[in-house]
Amino acid sequence: MLKRTAAMLAAAAVTIATALTLTAGTATAGTATATPRPHVNVTLASTIALDDCSASLVRYPTSQDTDQALMLTAGHCFEGGMPSAGQVLQNVASSRSGTLLDANGNQLGTVQADKLLYATMTNTDIAIYELTDTYTSLNSEYGATALTISASHPTSGDTIAIPSAYWDRTWSCNLNGFAGTVEEDQWTWHDSLRYGLSGCSVIGGSSGSPVVDTSTGDVIGVNNTINEDGQMCTLDNPCEVNPDGTTTETKGQGYGQETYWITTCLNSSNAIDLTISGCMLPKP
Repeated sequence: MLKRTAAMLAAAAVTIATALTLTAGTATAGTATATPRPHVNVTLASTIALDDCSASLVRYPTSQDTDQALMLTAGHCFEGGMPSAGQVLQNVASSRSGTLLDANGNQLGTVQADKLLYATMTNTDIAIYELTDTYTSLNSEYGATALTISASHPTSGDTIAIPSAYWDRTWSCNLNGFAGTVEEDQWTWHDSLRYGLSGCSVIGGSSGSPVVDTSTGDVIGVNNTINEDGQMCTLDNPCEVNPDGTTTETKGQGYGQETYWITTCLNSSNAIDLTISGCMLPKP
């Protein structure tokens, strides 16, 4: 897991990463050139720094501006401690606060939660909070616009960005497919985002950062772990479980958990309802 721990505090601070830029190749005469994909410049705007993790200001595709705003992070960043395997938390009072950043990493102000809407480390690793402010009030006070959680499954090979408010830094790489089953210590996750080994060497404190599809600007996942030491299935060393039950590990392999699962569980009031047919989130 990439939650910031006391042991990690000895690590040297990293520098602020520059914004992502894609440059289309120049076509040569008589040569067909593929149409370049759209590209969104991913910055630190709407990211939130927690005391030990990263988070982001998000909205559902169907959210209204008058709705109370939402904060997304990793389940293992829950202030009450990492949920045990099989544990699901829902509608728990919370006073979690974080610092909202602008595009350049400047601190805009503090956002405050009043409720943990959902958190788990079972099958996935996500936590979503309800804030005391509405989207309209945050936009009026800070000019902040929430990132939208995609309602569809991401695509292998897509270029992604992982902006971390904790570090004021952004990583970028391509999705290297999906891991059917990932194990780390007591936890198991399914259909995890697998990061390309070049560009997304995420570090402690980046847990909970949004994984953003740079072709749409939408959130497709939450950053949650990387194999740090090349060990097999131990804490901070996730492994992949093959269909035959064998396990493999790759030192430096990072993973994220998909967030479209949340949208499969929304009712007409945009509340998370685990009884909805097709809801993919684990139930208590």
